[in-house]
Amino acid sequence: MSPARQTGYRLLGRRFDYLLHTRPAEWPIVAAHTTVGYLLSVGLRGALSGERLGPALLGVLLWVVCLNGGTLALNSAFDRDEGDIAYLHQPPPPPAHLAGFGFALMSAGLAASLLLPVAYRLVYAACLVLSVLYSVPPLRLKAVPGADWVINMLGFGTLTPFAGWAATGFPVDTAGLLLLLGFCPLFAALYPLTQIYQYEEDARRGDRTLARALGLRRSLIVAAASAGLAFALFGGAAVAAGWRSADGWRWVALGLAALAWAFVLLPWVKRYAVMGTREHQRGMYRALLAWAITDFVVVVTWGS
Repeated sequence: MSPARQTGYRLLGRRFDYLLHTRPAEWPIVAAHTTVGYLLSVGLRGALSGERLGPALLGVLLWVVCLNGGTLALNSAFDRDEGDIAYLHQPPPPPAHLAGFGFALMSAGLAASLLLPVAYRLVYAACLVLSVLYSVPPLRLKAVPGADWVINMLGFGTLTPFAGWAATGFPVDTAGLLLLLGFCPLFAALYPLTQIYQYEEDARRGDRTLARALGLRRSLIVAAASAGLAFALFGGAAVAAGWRSADGWRWVALGLAALAWAFVLLPWVKRYAVMGTREHQRGMYRALLAWAITDFVVVVTWGS
């Protein structure tokens, strides 16, 4: 048990299990991706001046802690994982009221979203419904290969940065729309990679995940194709934004982000058959790094 986890149990007792199942280790990643939408909406100069900062901070907080944290708690309540899961090593057994806790957390965020623009409220409510459909029986779309993929590519890929944008109240222009849509196939690339290292455990439980439905090789090929589509949309956004020859550094930065994905995926496709669970898990975290690089490049190139 890590020192942080020991401290949590000393302070909260077994109630700390509820917090652990919201997976705080993922919060910075979700916060960063939500903040991308805010930075794209106001630009880097607007962000430095604090333009619409208050609504944006509230929007990010509700999205990350209430919606995302509540969704993960709800998901854990029905998954009952025994091995490591994304952003939570050695998860404790789900507490008795974890599902209710997760739904209450999401509902509290929905109530607080009344303080923000209508577009934010609508996208929050839509994702809350998707979260319930994804996690809760009898539908439990997480166990329907393909449906789980679509929900995640929409929810995390596009709607998460859109929430950061919507919190400001600014409308989305054509270039911004293409950028937000580009994150949809980019998360379509990431999603099967988060399942590959759990492939054997999912098989033992009989869970029909996307990675199991496709198989390891096809999962990786689909991920590579989806990443390619994402960067095609980013290129379309660059054209819509009017990038010229003087913007060569922007094109170079976008190309470097694409290379980061290639460095993750191409060796993985080549070596997947001889890789163990830990290696697949490291591959997932390298893909998360490629995602972070892409977020950074998008913000710098379009926000400047």
